[in-house]
Amino acid sequence: MPASSLAIAPDGTRIACQLQGADGNQPPLLLLAGQSNNHHWWDPVRDDFGRRTITLDYRGTGASDKPDEPYSTPGFAADVVAVLDHLGLDQVDVYGTSMGGRVAQWLAVLYGDRVRGLVLGCTSPGKTHGYERSQEIRRTLAHPDQAVRDEVLADLMYTPQWRRQNPGPYPVLGDTTMPAYAKGRHLVASNSHEAWAELPSIKAPTLILHGTDDVFSPAANANLLAERIPSARAELIEGARHAYFHEFRSVASPLVTNFLAGLQL
Repeated sequence: MPASSLAIAPDGTRIACQLQGADGNQPPLLLLAGQSNNHHWWDPVRDDFGRRTITLDYRGTGASDKPDEPYSTPGFAADVVAVLDHLGLDQVDVYGTSMGGRVAQWLAVLYGDRVRGLVLGCTSPGKTHGYERSQEIRRTLAHPDQAVRDEVLADLMYTPQWRRQNPGPYPVLGDTTMPAYAKGRHLVASNSHEAWAELPSIKAPTLILHGTDDVFSPAANANLLAERIPSARAELIEGARHAYFHEFRSVASPLVTNFLAGLQL
């Protein structure tokens, strides 16, 4: 079990964070989850990376405070810095997936000295220049029946064959403890993300991962980000959907581990 504690953001909001694993030769690895999810997003693969890992519950989720006020991906990045300060960590490697990848972009843009290596998974630069999911998917995910929404989302995350062999529960379908207003705040924060103009300022070596069959965040975003961020390269994982990091962990986790291990200390 990870050790949990509370960091205090600049506005006084308490941000729950979790630290797991022993100190090693590599910097700790910060793991950033997707929209409306808490740190349990990473439970299935947290032990894959062979190093100390840090997670957090975004404001509005988990054991963090849930203020009913506007959220943003730059604001989430500021909360991350509060966590790093709380833990006494000057620099970390960062792996963000889905909305976590959007937060990670801002972390690398606004607080570049805190990021040694960057991995962006199944994410995009924002709606203006990025490739967005279809209106049909958006309509279906707005269905009034939670069970229907969960089924659609699970299908976007995993292949049918994998779901037959792994019937769940799945830790990527959202934090069920979130109040409705917080879910709405997260949705607006993720949909409002716009980092395109600032991406060329990222200094950290960057690996971009994406499943070829991801239609929740279309795979074309991977090469778009790789072309926009200096010192970046993209790796597409054949046949994977949005939660490639779970279903295809035997491919994805070594890609992350090897990339970060190859960076100069």
